Amino acid sequence: MSARDFQQLTDLFPDEVVTHSYVQDIPLPRVDGAPGAGTLALITLDNGLDHRRPSTLGPNTLVELGTVLEAQRDRAARGEIAGVGVTGKPFFLAAGADLSAVKSLKDKEAGRLMARLGHDVYSTLNDLGVPSFVFINGLALGGGLEIALNATYRTVSTGAGALGLPEAFLGLVPGWGGVYLLPRLIGPANAVTVMLENPLSNNRTLSGPAAFKLGIADAIFEPADFVEQSVNWAARVLAGAETPARPHAVSEPLSEADSAAWDAAVEHAKAFVEAKTSNAAPAPARVIELLEQGRNFTRAESFAAEEDALADLMQTPQFRDTVYAFLDLVQKRGKRPAGAPDTKLARPVTKVGVVGAGLMAGQFALLFARLLKVPVVMTDIDQERVDKGVGYVHGEVDKLLAKGRISPDAANRTKALVTGSVSKEAFSDADFVIEAVFEELEVKKQVFAEVEAIVSPECILATNTSSLSVTAMAEGLEHPERLVGFHFFNPVALMPLLEIVRAPKTDDAALATAFATAKALRKTAVLVKDAAAFVVNRVLLRLMSEVFQAFDEGTDAHTADNALRPLGLPMTPFTLLAMVGLPVAQHVTESMHAAFGDRIAVSANLQSLIDAGKKGLWEKAEDGSQHIPADTLALLSFGTTPSTAEELLARTRDALAEEIGLMLAEGVVAGPEDIDLCMILGAGWPMHLGGITPYLDRSGASERVNGRRFHTA
Repeated sequence: MSARDFQQLTDLFPDEVVTHSYVQDIPLPRVDGAPGAGTLALITLDNGLDHRRPSTLGPNTLVELGTVLEAQRDRAARGEIAGVGVTGKPFFLAAGADLSAVKSLKDKEAGRLMARLGHDVYSTLNDLGVPSFVFINGLALGGGLEIALNATYRTVSTGAGALGLPEAFLGLVPGWGGVYLLPRLIGPANAVTVMLENPLSNNRTLSGPAAFKLGIADAIFEPADFVEQSVNWAARVLAGAETPARPHAVSEPLSEADSAAWDAAVEHAKAFVEAKTSNAAPAPARVIELLEQGRNFTRAESFAAEEDALADLMQTPQFRDTVYAFLDLVQKRGKRPAGAPDTKLARPVTKVGVVGAGLMAGQFALLFARLLKVPVVMTDIDQERVDKGVGYVHGEVDKLLAKGRISPDAANRTKALVTGSVSKEAFSDADFVIEAVFEELEVKKQVFAEVEAIVSPECILATNTSSLSVTAMAEGLEHPERLVGFHFFNPVALMPLLEIVRAPKTDDAALATAFATAKALRKTAVLVKDAAAFVVNRVLLRLMSEVFQAFDEGTDAHTADNALRPLGLPMTPFTLLAMVGLPVAQHVTESMHAAFGDRIAVSANLQSLIDAGKKGLWEKAEDGSQHIPADTLALLSFGTTPSTAEELLARTRDALAEEIGLMLAEGVVAGPEDIDLCMILGAGWPMHLGGITPYLDRSGASERVNGRRFHTA
């Protein structure tokens, strides 16, 4: 890259926090009694900040790393070093490119230059004249992981977390060699998991052990002496005493078997992306295109194609919308919840009570025990139910152990923390009690009255209600100020959102404890007012109500269920209906109809399905297609005013704009950003749409319905 190009890039990153490359020469130890191979030049990437600020990669960072690597190449040519290693500051290798800076690249050529700079620097790792090693000591995402992929060998720490290539989730492609290198190292099927399946599944990442199992790393060591052990391992490799096994690596050129596996992986990727996003987002499709075309590319050809893809995608509205959704909402607003009280008011939680021992209660107990690491006691009306609930938790712990996600010691400790009782007296010393009983107001009120008579006045009482009034639940309590809504989403372990509900009498200490507990549970909490269905369910029910009304009016089922596919939602309305359960959906709909009137319509057809014991509308044929069975269709009656898909999409947009406008007017949340955050984390609203309210602004629905946009243009 020319000096002029570099200057152009650095001018676009005036606020770059430079991650420096510090070099230390380490004499290699003896191997099996023989003298060591010489000296390893170990480069440590460090931005000089604490553990809250991971090292990121901007142009100045990359140029410094490239300069240091070139100096090591010169040293290798003089015979001064036997190898080069790269590692990171504590807990981090590197977090990839700084998205907040990348989003400011308005010129397509600037994006191409950024991609080319990464390729130029990283390629030096393969042109040192001596083997290169990357010791993955912690987080390694995107360009951070691609540093390792470009090296000759890799080790990983068992304590390393958050390894992956999340670019498809962020609206980009792995642009510094990942698309070419990863499938050749770990096989195309595993590469699809890392580049597409994980990113598009709530941006899932790999642990150190999982990365090692896939073959991303050649060796794995414990955190306490990770760098020392990695250097010792490198010494053995350099001495010829160790040859890494790479069972998943493909042959060059591709063998017939590898070629068939590549084809199968591409087809699987296409089906997965279609099911997950309806092909509404451009980035995942571009990853597949690079993978498919790149099977016979040279390294240089693949890198050039990555540069073209990055340059194109950085200029798409979907990328900028994703950056807003991810950085401004999930990363920033999600970590600083609007309206949350001072954290100093939070009370310690040293024991948790769970009322109920059913499936949801079991999920709560497991989560609290694993992450808070405090005793959790479950109660129910008889010993059989209690035993079944505790048994479920222990069984889930055993599954985690079998998958290698927790150690045997952690499994034993977690099991020991979860106990059961038929008496609520077991809650007498609890600091936090959450109910997981039937969604009926009187049942919950009775539960809290019984619990309040046992626990201390400082104990926080939490309800997981999805739609009932927390205010009404608090009526009759001696201390209504300590009751708070604590609404999880299912499955509890995976869904990142918690709606924390403040009733009129809820005090700041209860809220602060709820927010602190949510943080300890690794959830993103949003403060919501006590209003029917809060945020996510209210928006989703309005959406589903419009679709089901159109169906009842005579719209063809396929048209009704697929009208919203251009949005790329994680599932269709009728699929979501079946997953939630028709009786549950109808129960919540009736509650919302009572609160909001005809905006949320109660469907007679849905009731007919429930009365007949149907689980949903669709059944799958042998060829995988969906149809409504004749006996199901016979239960239903329809109007004579069908809608087209375009009409239904427009109608749904307007309905959502109206509902969200009313929610903001009612003060359900502090601002539209909180509704965006809730829908992204609680309903899987696609990142590439940038949040539901910006989408409604762009579509014109906000101004058409409310007379103004939710956001300043």
